[in-house]
Amino acid sequence: MKKVLLVGLDPAKVDFSDPAIPPGMSEEKVHAGIKVALADMVGHGWQAEVCFIDPDETAVPTFERQLASERYDCVVIGAGVRLPPKMLTLFEALINSIRCVSPEAAIAFNTRPDDSGAAAARWI
Repeated sequence: MKKVLLVGLDPAKVDFSDPAIPPGMSEEKVHAGIKVALADMVGHGWQAEVCFIDPDETAVPTFERQLASERYDCVVIGAGVRLPPKMLTLFEALINSIRCVSPEAAIAFNTRPDDSGAAAARWI
């Protein structure tokens, strides 16, 4: 069975007023979209997990612990980490963590929380 890890900022910690975040996005919409994406992944016959991180010094260690706990076929990195310029250093750290901890995992990027399954499908 293929395994997918979706990593993103804890929606409760996202600054939705940041102009880099798509307009109209909210904590509730992120959670609803993730629910859709997880169901999509299960529909493909994959095991899917979510790793929420805080935008602080705990982010990388939290992510690396999760990444090391399983063998993932694909890691989908959410837009809340990728889009805001202030998250660039964290985004780079996550990419480098994947390269070091789970180099066999494909890396994918969603465009919305609900299309994470489609992002993973491009690489699985």
